[in-house]
Amino acid sequence: MKKNILFLTFCTLISLQGMAQSDDESIKSTIQSYIQGFTKGDSASLNKAFHPNALLRNLNATSGRLQDTPLKTFISKMPSGGVNASGKLLTYEYAGASGVATVELQFADFKYIDLLSLLKINDQWKIVCRIYSRVDLNTNLQGSSVAATAAAPSATAPGKAPVKKNSANAKPKKDDGW
Repeated sequence: MKKNILFLTFCTLISLQGMAQSDDESIKSTIQSYIQGFTKGDSASLNKAFHPNALLRNLNATSGRLQDTPLKTFISKMPSGGVNASGKLLTYEYAGASGVATVELQFADFKYIDLLSLLKINDQWKIVCRIYSRVDLNTNLQGSSVAATAAAPSATAPGKAPVKKNSANAKPKKDDGW
């Protein structure tokens, strides 16, 4: 009996690890489709990476105003054969059905830094928002989620008892995003 329980526990852990890996691989695949679509002018890859209602947004440096580009316009203006640039995934993180990724698209004399918001829709990760900046080649990504996590105060400081949660209000609620 104990062997069966241990075996079932082991199988459960392996399957949970497999699900996390499949999310990792799916996010990486989505980003690779985006990079390939951008650098090769491949509209099929771009359509595979983006949700059809995705928003592409940047700050117009001349006017100082937000500038939105519909996905269809972005894809239609992509040069056939792509652009002379290289792309790479810098970072990505996810929890539940939401994720973020940072991509660098480097040209000969400038680069784009893309901050991409992703959602897992019908078991597929899709880019739903691209916020980007055109920057000099020597500009690097700033900040660090690792540093922010390390600097955050611990929920239970040493020597203090954890705060007891009121279970009377802990009713499951519909996931409405709040």
